[in-house]
Amino acid sequence: EVQLVESGGGLVQAGGSLRLSCAASGFTFDHYAIGWFRQAPGKEREGVSCITSSDGIIYYADSVKGRFTISSDNAKNTVYLQMNSLKPEDTAVYYCAANIRGPYCETLDYWGQGTQVTVSS
Repeated sequence: EVQLVESGGGLVQAGGSLRLSCAASGFTFDHYAIGWFRQAPGKEREGVSCITSSDGIIYYADSVKGRFTISSDNAKNTVYLQMNSLKPEDTAVYYCAANIRGPYCETLDYWGQGTQVTVSS
């Protein structure tokens, strides 16, 4: 069974940092795409970043460029999202999602349960 478990969310002041983790299981961690998304109350879900097993980092939303960094640790089957210089508008539930058939960020069909990030002003 494919599982994605996010962790690392919490409450932080503006300007602070958090590192989110997406621990993956149930598939071979060598041919994949894993992305981070977020959804704030009353807003549509937004793609934040995506990393693949072959092309590496291929996407950051403009709103997070220069502040967020995605990385993967294949030995731990985990993808991270390092979030620096956080702003109140980064407040959202953050989800990771995976394509386990190949390095295709366009189609991510397994989702985690989400982790709340709250940035206070």
